Amino acid sequence: MSAPAPFTFSPTTRPIIAMKTPAPLVAVARVLLALMFILAGLSKFGGLAGTAGYIASKGLPFPMLLAVAAGTLEVVGGVALAVGFQARLAALALALFTIVITPIFHAFWAVPADQAMVNQLMFMKNLSVVGGLLFVFALGAGPASFDARRGAAA
Repeated sequence: MSAPAPFTFSPTTRPIIAMKTPAPLVAVARVLLALMFILAGLSKFGGLAGTAGYIASKGLPFPMLLAVAAGTLEVVGGVALAVGFQARLAALALALFTIVITPIFHAFWAVPADQAMVNQLMFMKNLSVVGGLLFVFALGAGPASFDARRGAAA
């Protein structure tokens, strides 16, 4: 007996999980996932000097530029994810950003013992968020999204 043909994902293939999930539930999940980034980005713009100072304290170069870039990515990517516009691209960009910054800003193994637990929780939370973002990247924005209206791989 021959093995079944491997599954290939294409823009016209609709994953079974996405077809059986109610559109409002997918939209709410996207908004909740995006909310963290939107609020964090707006917070950065509300206190750019403080954000740049925190970035500088981690030894990173060009702290003001990085603060503006991070805030912009978080707000623009978060809004795109929330409304489902270019959601796969937004989710991938936010996932990569989160993967890069997490060990820099939440290095629980390198902080004093009284800070380790909170930093480990933030580290693990960020890994979980990356998991959610990778779900959006893999499955698309769902039926209640701008991507679905445009006919993109939702």
